[in-house]
Amino acid sequence: MADNKAKRGGADRALIALTEKYEVAYWSKKFKVTPAKLKYAVKKVGHSAKKVGEYIQLQKHRAADKSRIALSEPYEVRYWSKKFKITPARLKLVVGVAGHSSKKVEAYLAAQKATKKKAAKKTVKKTTKKAAKRK
Repeated sequence: MADNKAKRGGADRALIALTEKYEVAYWSKKFKVTPAKLKYAVKKVGHSAKKVGEYIQLQKHRAADKSRIALSEPYEVRYWSKKFKITPARLKLVVGVAGHSSKKVEAYLAAQKATKKKAAKKTVKKTTKKAAKRK
């Protein structure tokens, strides 16, 4: 058990005991979170310090920059692909060109869309001019 002071081996070190104030203070400081956030994380993923650390890192990543596209996270690739209505492969190419900022990616996609519209209008104008000359 995590709060048994007689057992101080590796198994005890790998667990977080929320009933002990000194452990809550230690782990809060170690993970750089408030005690409330630590308690929430322990309730979410269990008493394993490793799992709690991974969960907190994931939460910090998500909260750090909501407009940053992390291609290493599959859930983000799915989200941004759906949001921009493009394939994941295209999203990866655009992020490679425009950068990881969702605002920059959105601007890049809008610019590409505008150039396609201009090209389509030019094509329409050329075909109408040719048709007018034929008559």
